[in-house]
Amino acid sequence: MSASGVAGTAKGAIGARFRRLRDEGRAALVPYVTAGFPDPAATRDLLRGLEEAGADVIELGVPFSDPIADGPTIQRASQSALAAGVGVDAVLRLVEEYARGGSCPIVLFSYLNPILAYGLERFVEDARRAGAAGLLATDLPLGADSAAEALLETAPLDLVRLVAPTTPAARAEQIAARAQGFLYLVSRTGVTGARAELPPGLADRIRALRAVAAVPVAVGFGISTPVQAAAVARLADGVVVGSALLDRIEEGGVDAGLALAVELRAALDRVGGPGPDAREVAADPQGGAP
Repeated sequence: MSASGVAGTAKGAIGARFRRLRDEGRAALVPYVTAGFPDPAATRDLLRGLEEAGADVIELGVPFSDPIADGPTIQRASQSALAAGVGVDAVLRLVEEYARGGSCPIVLFSYLNPILAYGLERFVEDARRAGAAGLLATDLPLGADSAAEALLETAPLDLVRLVAPTTPAARAEQIAARAQGFLYLVSRTGVTGARAELPPGLADRIRALRAVAAVPVAVGFGISTPVQAAAVARLADGVVVGSALLDRIEEGGVDAGLALAVELRAALDRVGGPGPDAREVAADPQGGAP
């Protein structure tokens, strides 16, 4: 079993990246992109460009026909990628091509069905061989499938766990204890998608999770602007941006998406990383000027 295959750890490439950022006093920029959107060649350019723009960890979405947790933006991206024939095999090839020269840890972001159709053990081995660092299975909640969890927790990929805004405190602590790589806090109820404001109470949820988690805490869902990203970075170890990035790509192409990534990185760096306790976000849910 690899060092990363231990519950409640931030080891391996993801852990190393977060430790470096902590030492530098910076929060992680974690962009999400859908593999194969707007087309497979563009995804290759995106992965390389995101690293150059300052991404620290990249979430690469596996296209799925029924992405129930995702809003219209990611739904359209998934349908476009599926129409281009992008399945699990193609996603792993993209990871392998990027990993030959890229240095950002890649977290495969997937619903469980494509993984099970591919074969769970085969997927884990092929993802490891391709160079992936982690897996986030959106519809595998803690305790739902003990056999699958046992395999994934001992696999050479960090199993990133999700905590929802509605998760009771005791269960959130259980999830935090089993998270690997980092813990993904969903900032709001509902599906993914860009939002104009951060939700009230987010600061308290981040503070509570960081107090019990053995791994860094990254926040996603609805973070749309550099101002919002900077507000979250004052409190959390990482900021995940997906739909806003894909919206930019849909409107203006890869270069437009990368321009947003540059803006996000600059905003995070202006505020630095999280302190030992919550600060400005509690008083200013819009985040204030970065």
